[in-house]
Amino acid sequence: MSDMPALAAIRRRAVLAAPLGLALLPSGARAQGAWPTRAVTIVEGYPPGGVTDITSRVVAERMARELGQPAVVDNRPGAATSVAAASVTRARNDGYTLLMGTTTLAINQTLQPNLPPREPGRELDPIGMVFRTSFILHVHPSVPARTVPELIAHARANPGKVIFGSPGVGSVSHLCLELFKATAGIEIEHVPYRGGAPAALDLAAGRVHAIFQGVQEALPFLRSGQTRGIGVSLRTRNPDFPDLAPVADALPAFGEVTFWQGLFAPAGTPQAIIDRAGAALRAATEDQALRARMREQGVELVTGDAATLRALLAAETERWGNLIRSANIRVE
Repeated sequence: MSDMPALAAIRRRAVLAAPLGLALLPSGARAQGAWPTRAVTIVEGYPPGGVTDITSRVVAERMARELGQPAVVDNRPGAATSVAAASVTRARNDGYTLLMGTTTLAINQTLQPNLPPREPGRELDPIGMVFRTSFILHVHPSVPARTVPELIAHARANPGKVIFGSPGVGSVSHLCLELFKATAGIEIEHVPYRGGAPAALDLAAGRVHAIFQGVQEALPFLRSGQTRGIGVSLRTRNPDFPDLAPVADALPAFGEVTFWQGLFAPAGTPQAIIDRAGAALRAATEDQALRARMREQGVELVTGDAATLRALLAAETERWGNLIRSANIRVE
């Protein structure tokens, strides 16, 4: 997590709201229809204070203004977010328990198939997109590479000697580097950590040479000069980092890698509820002030309807499933 002032301000607001777990409502809450008539619980699979949690809270706050009822963010971390996801699949499909699901829904089906839900596409009904964030490929300053092609050439000249860190086996960051390795045809060493912070600290110390890391986590190290950015995981240049070329410029087969979050309901939720929740979510993700606030943290709020989210989940499940199988990635 970044310690940037803007993120700290958002965190303070989230903490102030946390004791009640309620998104604050304006005095003139809008008239409501048949749903909701009481608070809606939004289950989050990560601990309080992280980017996913903070984004969930600010989006829930904005949705509550549209729905005319509180939105309660319920943190249920554990088992690669499956604790949260499984609790929602078991909930009543009346619209009062929703899930902030992430890329892990697509990854876990192949990486950890025994974790519920085993078929998220069948057990959950998509409502809409929430956000996505990209990854920056950054290296320790001792690495003699300032571009992606130079890093690939360096790795080819030193097979097995370039060490990549990651927040853990099966994380999107890890899958990103495995995709990089496969498309570049290089041999590298992977060192998994228990989270992004220790991985970044070891990168800054030179114990590992490179990491694909979320923008918000990489920023402090890039700004301090402890690490050097050489590429981004988007297909196009990130306007906040115009000097960093997309990895796909050098490796077209790499494509684009993002960490995403979307809102889901238990399967069988009435369409009228899906539509109303989707409209409230769209109002949040299209709020320009909120979008600007979150973009400062490297988080891009995105608008996408239920069909968009369903298609993304299916495509990501196939993509990461194929990579996990071909690279023989396993959680020990």
